[in-house]
Amino acid sequence: MIDFFNTLLYPIKLGEAWVMYGWHWLFDKIGLNGDLAGWAWAMSIVGLTVVVRLLLIPLFVRQIHSSRRMQLIQPEMQKIQKKYKGKRDPESQKAQQAEIMDLYRRTGTNPFSSCLPILIQSPFFFALFQLLNNLKAQAEGVPGHDAIGPITREVAAQIESSTIFGAKLSDSFLTPGASLNVKILTAVLIILMSATTFTTQYQLMRKNMPAAALDNPFAKQQKVLLYLMPIFFAISGVNFPIGVLIYWLTTNLWTMGQQFYVIRNMPAPGSEAERARRERMKRKGKDMQELTVPGLESTETVPDDAPKSGQRQQPKGKKRARTQPTKNRR
Repeated sequence: MIDFFNTLLYPIKLGEAWVMYGWHWLFDKIGLNGDLAGWAWAMSIVGLTVVVRLLLIPLFVRQIHSSRRMQLIQPEMQKIQKKYKGKRDPESQKAQQAEIMDLYRRTGTNPFSSCLPILIQSPFFFALFQLLNNLKAQAEGVPGHDAIGPITREVAAQIESSTIFGAKLSDSFLTPGASLNVKILTAVLIILMSATTFTTQYQLMRKNMPAAALDNPFAKQQKVLLYLMPIFFAISGVNFPIGVLIYWLTTNLWTMGQQFYVIRNMPAPGSEAERARRERMKRKGKDMQELTVPGLESTETVPDDAPKSGQRQQPKGKKRARTQPTKNRR
């Protein structure tokens, strides 16, 4: 199973090796060599992160549009939920699910689109982890750790011999015999990773979510996760090489800046950020373009006294108006 996983990641590792090598060549030419060789390789990981995030921009734009459409269809979603409120029989549940799926289809929304960037980034993350984690064995010529593109045994040895703040890129907090420099640098990177993740999520929940969206069980779970993430990073981060932590921190900073731009210029409907943007546009004498969702049609409002499952609706008689015969008076 592990061999199969490694085989799947190999093309990504090969691509990352070439990108890192290319960035290192550039930084070497501008003077980051000799004692600064470690910084050249560290900046190469930053450059690799930038390349990956640039490639993901089309997917990110698609995610933003889908997220905004999800906000706009919430009133229709609530109508469907209200229509089937209290109905637990299989037929009603199936009909409700069918109407929800039809709403997604008509409006082109996908509730799982917000997870796509994370899922797509995961292979790059694990491939880089393997690439850096195997540098020591590759530099020592251990069988089974062959060259990966331009990262030959000689290049691996060069990377292993270079340091930043006295720590190798392949070192981790739990590396046997890790120096104090390694532990301090790892701890600082983990703290910065936790802080950037917290700031990004806090900014999203505070400014770019409507008040109605914050008052539901899902939002409450998000708030709990907001404070649990630093603990997760502290537990998992001590296992990752410093080079992977640099990649993680860089992508967090990219996400934070990218989200700041989106919240300011493409806020979610009904959010605090949207009200702030309306005020800015008003001060400039401009009108804010209203968002619409193609395929979204208003449905009839379902009354609160709609019959529940298992409750029979009694027929109502209609009063018939009787016309009285008109007598002719002479």
